Amino acid sequence: MSSTSTIFTPFTEEELIPKEEKLEVVKKGKTFSIGIPKETCLNEKRTCIIPDAVQILVNNGHKVIIESGAGEGSHFSDILYSEAGAEITNDPKVAFSQDLVLKINPPTEEEIDYLRPMTYLISALQINLRDKDYFLKLACKKVNAIAFEFIMDEYKQLSLVRLIGEIAGSVSILYASELLAMSNGLMLGGITGVRPTEVVILGAGIVGEFATKAAIGLGASVKVFDNSLSKLRRLHTLVDSRVPTSVIDPKELTKSLRRADVVIGALPRLNLPPIVTEDMVMKMKKGSVIIDITIDNGKVIETSELTTTEKPFIVKHDVIHCGLPNLTSRMPRTTTKAVSNFFLSYLLGYDEEGGFENMLIHKNEIKQSLYMYKGRHTKQLICNKFDLPYHDINLLIF
Repeated sequence: MSSTSTIFTPFTEEELIPKEEKLEVVKKGKTFSIGIPKETCLNEKRTCIIPDAVQILVNNGHKVIIESGAGEGSHFSDILYSEAGAEITNDPKVAFSQDLVLKINPPTEEEIDYLRPMTYLISALQINLRDKDYFLKLACKKVNAIAFEFIMDEYKQLSLVRLIGEIAGSVSILYASELLAMSNGLMLGGITGVRPTEVVILGAGIVGEFATKAAIGLGASVKVFDNSLSKLRRLHTLVDSRVPTSVIDPKELTKSLRRADVVIGALPRLNLPPIVTEDMVMKMKKGSVIIDITIDNGKVIETSELTTTEKPFIVKHDVIHCGLPNLTSRMPRTTTKAVSNFFLSYLLGYDEEGGFENMLIHKNEIKQSLYMYKGRHTKQLICNKFDLPYHDINLLIF
């Protein structure tokens, strides 16, 4: 081959010159505004942020706008929030028009109108209380929506569900003791020489675990039912005393329900039939108490109905039924403090990653907490239930 021949290359001489290596520089997220509207439905007393958390967020350069009276149910006054650095507004539209809207309950259809497109909405979803029109209306606003029920941590745990579940489990037993005393004068627990009250707990998850611990702590006799043997085994490990457990066998369950003074329903039954039938309830003792904690995710007890704070229980077949979807609202200050601690670390993580978009790209667990991204439905579970078009979040953000 002659020395004058050339080698074919698709690159220009300039493109072949070595270049310096470029490293990704993560841009720090711009400071953002957080809106905390006042809760308007279900007589909600909880809120998402306490004044101490507001102070830390403001010191980190963020703006917090709180609707007047948002913290009153949890015994946090406007003055406390104002002194912590929050701006107080009397107009709910102002609270809803911020970069990030933080709520306990999902916004009502009227409140959806106040949202700005492309903003972030973080709230509970309570899927069993929603309908198809709700999701269509939310999609029209092109928002990014995150549900409490889907928020995961780096260990793939539903961290906020667990946190609220811990409180709900304990509160269910405390409230059941009130109702039991009112209905037939029994004290929930055990006293020397007196037969202990009997508690049946359906579900060995987080709610069931904390309900079991609270009931045992009061001295009650507890039996736990669940179809997951691994959850029942885990409960044995976590609870010091040996608790009788069983898989959900209708014959065994009916026998236990006949003797029960209190029944706690702590099993989500989304798109599934109830476990406790009306016939089983009819065989229960007069004046016994049923608390269906997971009613917003499907009934565990066939006869249970959604109840409100003004009328927290109904009586069917001489059995008291409580179906409060926001049971932890009975202890609003404790719940608000717990939820606020979670969101403070969550929002400070935003700063470290350099904005929500960066968080969504780098943290898969946060990506999975979205049920709507820029108006597109991204949760298969919701799309199947309400016949909505599904978009894989991994194809929208990568």
